[in-house]
Amino acid sequence: MSEHRRKPPQPQGGGRAAARRAAQQSSGRRAAPGRDATSASPSASYAEERPYGGRAEARRAAQRGGGRRRVDESGAGGRAARRGAAGAGAGKKRLIDYPRHNKYGWRRWMPSWRLVAGLCIGFVGLLTVAAAIAYSTVVIPKEAEAATAQNNVYYWADGSQMAATGGEVNRQIIGIDQIPRAMQKAVISAENKTFEKDSGIDPMGITRAVFNMARGQETQGGSTITQQYVKNARLDDQNQTLSRKFQELFISIKIDSEMGKPEIMQGYLNTSYYGRGAYGIQAAARTYYNKDAEKLNPSECAFLATLLKGATYYDPAGATEIDSRATAPANRERAEKRWRWILDEMVKDNHLTAEERAEYTEFPDPQKPKKNAQLGGQIGYLVDLAKANFLNNYKGMTERKLAQGGYEIHTTFDKKKVQALEDTIKGIYKKHIDPEKRPDTDTHVQFGGASVEPETGKIVAIYGGTDATKHFTNNADATGAQVGSTFKPFVLAAAMRDGVRDPEGEIEQGPGQRTIVDPDKSRYNGANKLKIKNYDGSIWRNEEGKEWLQTNDGDESFKNISLREAMIHSANSPFVQLGMDIGIPQVRKAAVDAGLLESSLVESNVPSFSLGISDPSAIRMAGAYGTFAANGKQRDPYSVTSVEHRGQTIYKHEDEVETAFTKAVATNVTDVLRDVVDDDEGTGKNARLPGRQVAGKTGTTDDNKSAWFVGYTPQLSTAIDMYRLDDDEKSGKKREFLKMYGTGDRDTIHGSSFPSEIWQTYMSKALKDAKILEFDEPVELEDAEAVWGGGAVKPKPTPSSSPSPSPSQSPSSSPSPSLSPSPGPSESCNPWEDWTCEPTGGANAGTDQGGGNGGITSSPSTSPGTDSGGNGNNGGGFIGGSDGTQ
Repeated sequence: MSEHRRKPPQPQGGGRAAARRAAQQSSGRRAAPGRDATSASPSASYAEERPYGGRAEARRAAQRGGGRRRVDESGAGGRAARRGAAGAGAGKKRLIDYPRHNKYGWRRWMPSWRLVAGLCIGFVGLLTVAAAIAYSTVVIPKEAEAATAQNNVYYWADGSQMAATGGEVNRQIIGIDQIPRAMQKAVISAENKTFEKDSGIDPMGITRAVFNMARGQETQGGSTITQQYVKNARLDDQNQTLSRKFQELFISIKIDSEMGKPEIMQGYLNTSYYGRGAYGIQAAARTYYNKDAEKLNPSECAFLATLLKGATYYDPAGATEIDSRATAPANRERAEKRWRWILDEMVKDNHLTAEERAEYTEFPDPQKPKKNAQLGGQIGYLVDLAKANFLNNYKGMTERKLAQGGYEIHTTFDKKKVQALEDTIKGIYKKHIDPEKRPDTDTHVQFGGASVEPETGKIVAIYGGTDATKHFTNNADATGAQVGSTFKPFVLAAAMRDGVRDPEGEIEQGPGQRTIVDPDKSRYNGANKLKIKNYDGSIWRNEEGKEWLQTNDGDESFKNISLREAMIHSANSPFVQLGMDIGIPQVRKAAVDAGLLESSLVESNVPSFSLGISDPSAIRMAGAYGTFAANGKQRDPYSVTSVEHRGQTIYKHEDEVETAFTKAVATNVTDVLRDVVDDDEGTGKNARLPGRQVAGKTGTTDDNKSAWFVGYTPQLSTAIDMYRLDDDEKSGKKREFLKMYGTGDRDTIHGSSFPSEIWQTYMSKALKDAKILEFDEPVELEDAEAVWGGGAVKPKPTPSSSPSPSPSQSPSSSPSPSLSPSPGPSESCNPWEDWTCEPTGGANAGTDQGGGNGGITSSPSTSPGTDSGGNGNNGGGFIGGSDGTQ
């Protein structure tokens, strides 16, 4: 068989066939006469030459050239044909040989080392050219244009100006010869060890910062002193964008080439922000040490260098108004640690001798912060509160940037209400508090207060203290004062929303079915020194194995009492046991849902949690009670409505509403709290407003260390607190809350005394011209049931012919703590010590005071007894924190 396959005649002319024939002819090969000719057309024997093995064979023939013989397609030629087919279309070698012309399969797509090297060289070359162009065209901004700050103007809610501050920049430019060498070296050791040798940038640091920004992360590290100087003094835009970082890079390089290192250091230290409104080293020296910069010693220099890392977190005075983590103790710890580190680094860098370092072992305490005169009275507290609200809610805003000024900040503060609250508290203080006459009881007395609109969350008024330029802590914000029984409404709300746990309903994953509590039909044990139990009836014990015996104010005992009555009288025992039956985590969640910050609540799940051993701020308490006033709709309190900068609105408050409680829960809480004020025996009766509906609650903590009244009308919620706090560092004593027995010439201080009196007087003024509104009627609680807890005995369903130890046999007045049964000789246990024992005698065998399993009950108890046992305030139990009294 011929080795050539027959093929129909191919047309002559252009195309690939012609190319193949041309290649064959150029190689010197000639076709055999008559090889491809047909018998019908002898004259076309050379014109109709057929390819060998198709197009692939033709290409191979062209490559082999003349003199090479064709081989059988089943041998090497066949394999070559297959390889050729795989690499079809490789084409000729080009200037940029990619895809590679003489490679097949995956190798065809692998670039050669020459190509890779060439691309890298080209890329670097382009970058170099671009950098050269950028460097030659960049213009160094004038320092004065970027470093000069303006005023920040704060406005009242009515649009009138409240204060203009921030623009009168506390900065005095001084020469490098007036800046201590120790300050310069401290900054070099802490910020940029290569400052005196580098070219103004740190390439590795820049790469890291760019990479982080490209991934959307925060920038960190990499900035030299030169770059920081450029950022502080030469650039208006402080946003850490990629384009700005490149701008900063080229300006830094150019500045380093045109300015000497001493001049750069001088500019950096004169424009850096040190906190407390101080720009520049001279202002910082005056602000923190009340001396000129040139008189600073190395230890003080090291501390000021510490502040450059962020004054908010390193100023020992703290900055909790900006960040709750920036407390005074935490800041001091951070500052001391970095201060020591900087001094040690100065020794390592030969900027300070070991002998000099040994002289500085005590932290150089700075003086307390001061405010300028225009921020006196309440203005300073208002400005600080608005400033913190803006910083915490506007992304990208920093304290340093805000301090440069130029912002118009519109607040929620009502000028008349602020004045009314200040006048009321000062009037009470002047009339009743006399430190000179009663130094042991009337010194260190503090008041705080805040008013919030329930329907909006606007903070319309606060009282932060006597004067913001003298008393620096804002008493309307977190102070550490426990809230006492003003916390009980959150326990009640949890009982009506989440319910109590079924003692018999324990399942593998946790508590079983819950029962929603009806505040009127339910009954809880109101005994004094009540032995608190877990929801399943077991006795609660602390980590030391001790029991908890809960006392009531004045050691008063109550019969089986409804939760409404318990709230009216501010009885502690029912709410402590109720909290245990609900579960402390659920009570905590109810408080947080109402608007309290979780960080302000104690973490321990102890019984006293329900009595207010936590210390939320007056602002947050007013806001949380406002959630009940708003029928369960929760809004975080806020103080800034909008902010403008250079004619543009850059921030505007957006209303965010959460449904914390159903309307049924909220309106029932309000209805109970109304009785606290309206009932003649209610602890809040001093807060009544003639003609207006008022709901509220009193609170007093253990040993009279703080007293509160928090109440609301439909349109305004206000919290007032009072306490004695010795925080005078000059006294040398540890910061502590003092007892208020005898304060104001009164035996004891309760929420029903000065706090409720202040609340009533202030609210009368604040609502003088306001429309009279009424609360919504309480909505029926679905699925709510009568719960009998704390050992309270549920009456038997049918009357008994035998004498029954029912509540009706007890005296109508509240039992005295000294009242005790007369046990018979056969009694084997003391019901005053254990409510599970069964006494054999006694006219009042404790049927109103206890019995049962200590948890909730759904059936009558068959073993009535008392649970008011104990032998003193401590009684071997775990007593601490708040007593939750009125």
